[in-house]
Amino acid sequence: MLSAGKLIIVLGHIQPGELLRLLKSNLASSYLIEGYQHILPYGYDHIAFIIGLLLLSPKLKPILWQATAFTIAHSITLGLAMYHIIQPPLNLVEPLIAISILYVAVENILSPKLRAFRIAIVFLFGLVHGLGFAGSLSQLNISHEHFFTCLIMFNLGVELGQLTVILIFYLLIARWFAATPYYRKYVVIPLSFLIAMIACFWIVQRVFYH
Repeated sequence: MLSAGKLIIVLGHIQPGELLRLLKSNLASSYLIEGYQHILPYGYDHIAFIIGLLLLSPKLKPILWQATAFTIAHSITLGLAMYHIIQPPLNLVEPLIAISILYVAVENILSPKLRAFRIAIVFLFGLVHGLGFAGSLSQLNISHEHFFTCLIMFNLGVELGQLTVILIFYLLIARWFAATPYYRKYVVIPLSFLIAMIACFWIVQRVFYH
């Protein structure tokens, strides 16, 4: 989610009247869509990570804390990578993303409740995911003139994609099953195990066949 502080920084770089023109432009909307599609429908690994985060404690407050930590973290590394301040190799980033998914899934299985340090872990893994977003965005060959606008719109699209995943999860799972006594046994553990198996496949694929 885009925090108020981040929004103020963004607006500070845009002249009066320019924001409306940017939002109406094909350029801005195309990068907004690119960011959204990087989560839905094509970001299978990011979707798995987000669902893994939501499973253990589907209540609103923990969801907001984890989503905020993830958003801040990936926004930091996305910006740093796109401005070439950091340039980690993708052959390292992609396996680390899969490892982050596996970690969250295993923690869901082993831990009966959300622990305080989960926020720190989510933030660290968010930094890694931001590098993955940067790798995808860098392939779009953004012109220098519109670089900042495209970066912001892509990131906003990513946030909207994440919010959509959270909303779908809440409507289909949390709303109906979270308060039931069998939620952990028949929802959290089976789905986390499935996510863990998929993550293991991605790790092997990205390490040995990337």
